[in-house]
Amino acid sequence: MYRYGHGERILSEMSSAQRDQNPEFVHQTFSSIASRYVMTNHFLCAGIDIIWRKKVASIVAAVSPKFVLDVATGSGDLARAVQKRVPQAKVIGSDFCEPMLAEAKKRGLEDLVVADGLALPFSDNSFDAVTIGYGLRNMADWSAALQEFARVLRPGGKLVILDFSLPRNRALLFLYRFYLHKILPRIAGWLTGNKEAYAYLGDSIERFPSGTEMRNLIDKNGFSESSWFPQLCGISSVYAASADSPHETDK
Repeated sequence: MYRYGHGERILSEMSSAQRDQNPEFVHQTFSSIASRYVMTNHFLCAGIDIIWRKKVASIVAAVSPKFVLDVATGSGDLARAVQKRVPQAKVIGSDFCEPMLAEAKKRGLEDLVVADGLALPFSDNSFDAVTIGYGLRNMADWSAALQEFARVLRPGGKLVILDFSLPRNRALLFLYRFYLHKILPRIAGWLTGNKEAYAYLGDSIERFPSGTEMRNLIDKNGFSESSWFPQLCGISSVYAASADSPHETDK
């Protein structure tokens, strides 16, 4: 088990490939920028991320859920978007970073739980929908996380994932990579006062599966009928899938 707040020397020696899925690094990073996280993200995305969250909320609303879990809720932006679109639902936000949940509470969210996305403290079949925005990419084991989401969803329940991806257009991809690796870390470092907080982001996006590859990963880990909705030429992506019935999980 990781003891948060220790191991700085080890973390500094890790490659970016090791750091962005390391629980201690992720916890330290988000704890250090919690108070400026929302402002920084909206600035870096020029506010377009608000539209992407509304897309997730509309997919969730289509299944008329009574209980929704937003994993890695952070400051609660996605949970708030879902709650606004589905006011009759009980929306619970979970995150393993308490400083981020403190920010979510300041923003009006009450149903918050400190929890690791790989070991959610909920019974099987507890939720009608599970959402996660920009959190799966930072988890230590993507497959295990998806299987955990499937466990807490009722059969046929909806999973909706929002995360960064790479555009397919070559010219746009070149410009996007330049922004990701050269410009974004500097701006984010200035906004947050933490140069390391976003330095890993570009590499983590490069490694994270997207498009058909992500759909295949989802379908192999407790889900079916997956769909992919590229946003802004593929800079970000929304994925939706339905949880398998117990007899369907052995694929």
